[in-house]
Amino acid sequence: MSRRTYARARSGANVYFMPVNNDMSKDRGGAGIVLSHLSKSYGKVHAVRSVDLSINAGQTVALLGPNGAGKTTTIDMVLGLARPDAGTVSVFGMTPAAAVRNGLIGGMLQTGSLVQNLSVRELVTMVASLYPRPLDVDEVLSVTGTAEFADRQTTKLSGGQTQRVRFAIALVAGSDLLVLDEPTAALDVESRRDFWNAMRAVAAGGKTVIFATHYLEEADAYADRIILMARGRVVADGPATEIKAMAGSRTIRATLPDADVASLSALPGVNSADTRGEAVVLSCSDSDSALRELLRRFPGARDIEVRGAGLEEAFLELTADEDDDDEVEVAR
Repeated sequence: MSRRTYARARSGANVYFMPVNNDMSKDRGGAGIVLSHLSKSYGKVHAVRSVDLSINAGQTVALLGPNGAGKTTTIDMVLGLARPDAGTVSVFGMTPAAAVRNGLIGGMLQTGSLVQNLSVRELVTMVASLYPRPLDVDEVLSVTGTAEFADRQTTKLSGGQTQRVRFAIALVAGSDLLVLDEPTAALDVESRRDFWNAMRAVAAGGKTVIFATHYLEEADAYADRIILMARGRVVADGPATEIKAMAGSRTIRATLPDADVASLSALPGVNSADTRGEAVVLSCSDSDSALRELLRRFPGARDIEVRGAGLEEAFLELTADEDDDDEVEVAR
């Protein structure tokens, strides 16, 4: 197979991105990733509905949403693996296909098998040879935690090890854009921590990173910006602090022995009340009014804490709208 002929090569369901012309220079200016009126349907299922997004070069962006939100379909269109029904995708001022041809995109997908009959080192070395500006293979093996099993055959890997190899394949390309779909799936807690330590270093080098994840704490901790999707649309977009602020609820916690749940629930601004031993937890739509009335009626309350909504609460609230009548959810 000629490396100057094919933009993509598949092994099973896995896709490795390679440049058509390694000598071709690029001048992309200050452009980043731009999605304009992007739509994609599968039969009667509207997976992505007229999405407009602009991601600056150098940003680390988390793509969040429940199953069926359209995250994977959006990623597929950015990678050029799916063609939009309407709208356009621009990657550094190019089409996804042109960006792939120039070796600007490294992709890590959540499904697919690795090339068989190769060791990990051989596979990563092979992929590196397909890019115009690859990273050092030994360095990538070390950073991704794959050096310890680099001589093992790809068919002899555990699920977590396979996931690390997928990351090494995406990273070794030295691409300007890394697109990662559920990158820490199948990794244990320690491996997830190591992965994000590596990603911090990658992002610090000026790479643009887009990742989809079900781990909300990862998006909160590592993303410059969170894009929250539901039913094929963007429902929130901004830093984690802004996303949390969009959920209007606040929680009051206090120590209040022998509290009457019914009386607490009746306080102004309180949506619901719960007791946990001597502690009470009040979910509030107006925490200021609730707190004032709590102190007036229950002067014995102590250890009072008022907390804004976390990312999980915001996620649930912002994605809880009723489904559109003409859409059937699909897990993509």
